[in-house]
Amino acid sequence: MEKRDYYEVLGVDKNASQDEIKSAFRKLAKKYHPDLNKDDPKTAEEKFKEAQEAYAVLSDEDKRRQYDQFGHAAFANGQAGAGGFGGFDASGFDFGDIFDNIFGGAGFGFGSNSSERTRASRGADQLMRIKLSFEEAVFGTKKDIRVDVVDTCDDCHGNGGFDEKTCDNCHGSGTITSEQHTLFGSFLSKTTCPYCNGKGKTYKRVCDTCHGKGRIKSTKTLEVTIPSGVDTGDRLRLAGKGNAGSNGGANGDLYLEFQVGEHEFFVRDHDDIYIEVPLTITEAILGCKKEVPTLSGNIKLTIPAGTDYEDKQRIKGKGINNASTRHKGDLYYIMKIVTPKKLSREQKHLFEKLEETKLEDPEITKFNRFTEKNQ
Repeated sequence: MEKRDYYEVLGVDKNASQDEIKSAFRKLAKKYHPDLNKDDPKTAEEKFKEAQEAYAVLSDEDKRRQYDQFGHAAFANGQAGAGGFGGFDASGFDFGDIFDNIFGGAGFGFGSNSSERTRASRGADQLMRIKLSFEEAVFGTKKDIRVDVVDTCDDCHGNGGFDEKTCDNCHGSGTITSEQHTLFGSFLSKTTCPYCNGKGKTYKRVCDTCHGKGRIKSTKTLEVTIPSGVDTGDRLRLAGKGNAGSNGGANGDLYLEFQVGEHEFFVRDHDDIYIEVPLTITEAILGCKKEVPTLSGNIKLTIPAGTDYEDKQRIKGKGINNASTRHKGDLYYIMKIVTPKKLSREQKHLFEKLEETKLEDPEITKFNRFTEKNQ
């Protein structure tokens, strides 16, 4: 098979700089590498090997000089080219650093490079749900909570072992370059070193505590200050209290999500508080001074004469003091007139006497007149 000119293969002229040659090969490699091009894999594989061979020659100043002077004849005594074209043998050329620069060492069949494997990585965040009583949420509280996290191993300081040494298999690069043979020749691919997991280093003695992982599961007890005014669904962020990072990366965060219990009498609506006040019929009719609860103790509330069912009174600023928003809610009293189910003989007699007085309200009178007309 007649070999094409290497400059033509890469699409550069003979005066091209090394940067231009490298850039041209980068584009062709991305376009024709078998792991990337699935449209026409046979043709792509041929073109990739052709570009790989051209780059192996033109990126080397000595070999480029020979090629410029003698052409393909400069390598006529060599083995067949890696792409099956004859002439220069590119199979011994180390493309490892080239693939790192071109592909960033990630994906495309080349695995992850050592810098990516050893890059500091932030730990994962944790979410934990905490139950609070109504009072704890309203006033704030301190709690000791136990949380399970992934922590840095104290024995090996997160290294996973002791007596560090350069990996014997990848010689510190974190990757292994291998040659793959196909019907159309051979091409080089790069994978993460399985012996050091891409770190480029191993240890003479593996840590017995974390078994080489550098991190362990642990249970911690944290004292947490919960501000006043939190509600169900609110979250509190504890920076750096999540899972440990890797390779010196920062810890993740711990988020506490609250679930607030109900109160027997108080009903919460955001920062406002509602409470029903039961009144006897006489208290509602005549009015009274009634002792009622607030979040901070009892007060005397004036109930005006003629109070009706579900009448409302507001005490401004007596709701929840929300530390997060610096907002004070209000307290609302909802009047609930309670009809007695049992009466003594004397009480029944008094109500009968009251009924004889034809005690009526304009609304009752209006209803009675409508009923009479409707007969």
